[in-house]
Amino acid sequence: MRSEVAAGRWRTHGLQTVAVHCGELTEEEHRWRVLWETGEEVAAVDGVTALHAAGLRNYTDEAIHVSVVHRCAVKKVPGAKLHKVIRRVPDELVGAGLPRTRPAVAALRAAYWAASDRQAALILLMTVQQRLATPEQIKVRSTQLRGHKRRRFIKDVVGYLADGVQSLGELDFTKLCRARGLPEPTRQAVVEGPRGRMYLDVRWEEHSLVVEIDGVQHREGLQVSADNLSRNEVTLQDGKVLRIDLIGLRLYEDEFMDQVERALNAGS
Repeated sequence: MRSEVAAGRWRTHGLQTVAVHCGELTEEEHRWRVLWETGEEVAAVDGVTALHAAGLRNYTDEAIHVSVVHRCAVKKVPGAKLHKVIRRVPDELVGAGLPRTRPAVAALRAAYWAASDRQAALILLMTVQQRLATPEQIKVRSTQLRGHKRRRFIKDVVGYLADGVQSLGELDFTKLCRARGLPEPTRQAVVEGPRGRMYLDVRWEEHSLVVEIDGVQHREGLQVSADNLSRNEVTLQDGKVLRIDLIGLRLYEDEFMDQVERALNAGS
């Protein structure tokens, strides 16, 4: 091994890792390097990194997240984000290949380790949307795991997931409705349209009102938020559909929710 390294055909990446090439390490190889250098017997890829290994798309996190049981003494490894956990819960590790936590466990730990509540909710929602774990699996694991912060918030989000919320916009909107004491709507209602089935984000059937939550992909600049307010005023004349863009819900929360409340009162 020393001869191959000295000859420039192999390359070392720490005390425990040797690459049998001199090129850049792949993402998978970096994960193995971090585990070997941390201690494969006690460490496992966890959080967002474990979700990426399971197939998570469209979420970026450059750090390699690794968990170890708190009583283990391990060294810090460049490029790794080390997390101490109280214990391993039953059957939390995948049995073959890269030592990593199962998606439901990884999603909950990633949510506890996230920089903000919004980031935590996004991770949980994307895990369910991309079918890496079911809401039921996450709910079961949530009874086994306890983070140091945002426990109540994550419990609420897990409850919303089990209740059928399919997007971050719907999650935000449902919480706003409850805060105002508005009637509980039906989420992801299925209706028959001229082109087949349509899935409506939020619906109050008894009030003949539908609210569609447009994600960031639907908007082109902040002007869309103001445009939606104007269009909703016109739509209110028929009392049928209100459209709300997700960024607009953040910027003009009171104005949009006032429109929803007025529409519900008009349809009473």
